[in-house]
Amino acid sequence: MIILGNLQLEWLDLYLIHWPICAKPGKFSFPIDAEELMPLNLKGVWEAMEECQRLGLTRAIGVSNFSIKKLENLLSFATIPPAVNQVEMNLAWQQKNLRDFCKANDIIITAFSPLRKGASRGPNEAMDNDVVKDIAVAHGKSSAQVCLRWLYEQVVTFVPKSYNKERMNQNLQIFDWSLTEEDYAKISQIKQQRLISGPTKPQLKNLYDEEN
Repeated sequence: MIILGNLQLEWLDLYLIHWPICAKPGKFSFPIDAEELMPLNLKGVWEAMEECQRLGLTRAIGVSNFSIKKLENLLSFATIPPAVNQVEMNLAWQQKNLRDFCKANDIIITAFSPLRKGASRGPNEAMDNDVVKDIAVAHGKSSAQVCLRWLYEQVVTFVPKSYNKERMNQNLQIFDWSLTEEDYAKISQIKQQRLISGPTKPQLKNLYDEEN
């Protein structure tokens, strides 16, 4: 397995399909143009992933950015179900239906963009949301801690990104308090909108993404 050689490892803990699409080999533009896309042989790809696990090259296999429909398709033929589905999840993109589906099928969700970072994409509808700020003040916590505590209470894993030691320490201070029912009622009213649109151009959205 070339990846293991490049990483100088004997095995991976987790090996994921990044996006459920396929592009022609070689250089291509980003976002990907329609003419660069190819049909994805998901069954063939997953069989190869399963073989990697059987050979001990990876201890677990999973997917990223899979909707319910794509997970249903995968589960219809998988002999080893995905251990993880890594998707965007935060207070402004709560993914309730997908969370329920993954829980029912013993698939762990890992949330990327848990703090909805990305100033170039407009206002941060999680961290800068007035509802989140009010909840943070009520608990004597930061907005980031409210965002991460909510994810923790959904029993999902999450990947916050920071190079600041103080903020990294704050990210760990979420285990000695809880959100209230009133907090949840307010959080349920936050406008939902995806931040990360995907690797293809907007007009190609339906090629890889269905409503959850």
